[in-house]
Amino acid sequence: MGGMNGGGPWGEGCYMGGAGWGWVFLILLLAGIAAVVVALVRLRTAGRGEQSPGAAGRPSARQILDERFARGEIDAEEYRQRVRQLEDR
Repeated sequence: MGGMNGGGPWGEGCYMGGAGWGWVFLILLLAGIAAVVVALVRLRTAGRGEQSPGAAGRPSARQILDERFARGEIDAEEYRQRVRQLEDR
């Protein structure tokens, strides 16, 4: 067994000598837990916020309208008019 100097059952300084690897393990464990939490939050919030693409991965009518306005294919007045039409549906 260990001596009276508190070296533990594995010899003198075992606890202090192995502490460096203990910190590495602790950091990896905390990083793993954080990754799981982030993944769960992303799964729970999927589909919230901005409109997601419609069925079969197609963009929604609003997304198409936004893109056309951004590209300059329609002017501001036409954009506002069409947004109102979409909202009235």
